[in-house]
Amino acid sequence: MDMEKIGRSIMKARKKAGFTQEEMANKTGVTVQTISQWENGRDLPDIGHLMQIAEMTNTSYSFLLNADTGSSVESLHIRSRLFHEENMYYRMRETALQEGLKTTYRALHYMRERHAGQLRKKGRYTVDQVAYINHPLMMACQAHAFGIRDDFLLAAILLHDVVEDTGVSLEELPFENEIKTVVGLVTFVVPDGMTKKEAKAKYYEAIGTNGKACVVKLIDRCNNVSTMAGSFSRKRMLEYISETERYILPLADIIKTEYPQYSDIAFLTKYHIVSVLETIKNLVAD
Repeated sequence: MDMEKIGRSIMKARKKAGFTQEEMANKTGVTVQTISQWENGRDLPDIGHLMQIAEMTNTSYSFLLNADTGSSVESLHIRSRLFHEENMYYRMRETALQEGLKTTYRALHYMRERHAGQLRKKGRYTVDQVAYINHPLMMACQAHAFGIRDDFLLAAILLHDVVEDTGVSLEELPFENEIKTVVGLVTFVVPDGMTKKEAKAKYYEAIGTNGKACVVKLIDRCNNVSTMAGSFSRKRMLEYISETERYILPLADIIKTEYPQYSDIAFLTKYHIVSVLETIKNLVAD
């Protein structure tokens, strides 16, 4: 290993995160002299300390070691988005018009209006600010590619975050009751007198009673795990992986037994989610 290059990576990550050597020393449980030795390439931190540095600087373990392999974050061309929202918007608009999906067409315009000005969380290594609608559009395009032609289900996918994130109430949502039911089920709230943990268990239990809500939540999580590595801290990723395995993957099993018309979708989303989770677990493992 090129200790000097790794040292420079540690220094760059520390300074970018705004920490002094003393602050990093306190957080990692070593002396300032040790931090200086690491950054000057005279010594190399062990794996545990490297993982601590990666987490506290909101960077990746692989970035700290990339200098040794001759690669760098800059050379990787990390995407700010998987697909551009404008392209997906026009794809769904043309699809709705060609296939007579009138409710999907209305939902497409309503969703864009309600989420106007909202942005996705920016990635650590990207500069573009991505419009929030990239997320529901990605879900709708994925659902359509899976073979979903149900007008109300596609509309619910486009509208799934409107109540939770734009201030409109479920009663005010100008769509059919079937769509409102699905949107209501996938909107997370913590009722008075209930802990967040208790509310989450009830939330996923309720989703499991409705096949369309199961599909929406599976595709929602499929999209989120696909992009979380760019903006989540290591701690947040591990928490998200735990929640996904506990609550989301069982929805695919519910679909298999209770809503077989969506079994192919459940298999494909579960395959994608598990593949991403296992990749990330291997990358962040000590």
